[in-house]
Amino acid sequence: MQGQVRRRAAAVRVLWTGAEVAVTAGLVLLLLVVHQLWWTNRQAQKAADRTVQALERGWGSGGTQGGGGDGGAESPVGNGEQEGEQDDDGASAGAGQSSQSAGAGAAAGTGTRRPTAPRWDQAYAVLAIPRLGVRVPVAEGISKAGVLNKGYAGHYPGTAQPGRAGNFALAGHRNTHGEPFRYINRLERGDEVRVETKTAVYTYVVDKILPQTSPRDGSVIASVPRSQVRSGYGYREPGYYLTLTTCTPEYTSKYRLVVWGKLHAMRPR
Repeated sequence: MQGQVRRRAAAVRVLWTGAEVAVTAGLVLLLLVVHQLWWTNRQAQKAADRTVQALERGWGSGGTQGGGGDGGAESPVGNGEQEGEQDDDGASAGAGQSSQSAGAGAAAGTGTRRPTAPRWDQAYAVLAIPRLGVRVPVAEGISKAGVLNKGYAGHYPGTAQPGRAGNFALAGHRNTHGEPFRYINRLERGDEVRVETKTAVYTYVVDKILPQTSPRDGSVIASVPRSQVRSGYGYREPGYYLTLTTCTPEYTSKYRLVVWGKLHAMRPR
């Protein structure tokens, strides 16, 4: 009889200990989820807002806060077609340009001085998407720690700079760390996307959307962007393009979502 009581007491202790461990593990997991989905967003968004304000103050006073020069907006920048650095929120590390777009692009290259190139991981422009209420810094490179996890949009190295002929290609997180590109799937043809630099504001107009492609579909950020995976998506002729890339579906990095736009206008500051 006493042996049965002891065995039952031991079983109860084991069950109780197991329940405590399960509850503790659940709380730790919940805290990790809250940290990843809420806290990182809060911190990254606040820091990104401060960076935008610092850039605007620097431009207003004639300074160069946050980056070197104008990111090459006043002089041609090589626009190679190599794949960029692979990242969880990047793609992979047809019609001719209208006369208005071509004119805007040509105007962007009329400067006589060659600015310094953007410094690695440094913010040098502001991306504004009015339809989504997005206004975030643009930094050179697509590294997680240096750029994307700060809530920035990252510029793919080797692609064109704002307003230049070719493809100005950007990556951004869709979830966590500020998630600036969370709702770019809601963009529609004709929506405006502005890129602001120290010397000019470039307005692009959304033209095409590629809902899903492989992370290795590097041609979506080529100088003439075109999917090698999804036939019929992209362009065939040179122009002044903008590409936004992020992960899809949400909370995964299995595929990439791509939004393409064309340069519509350029306004000097």
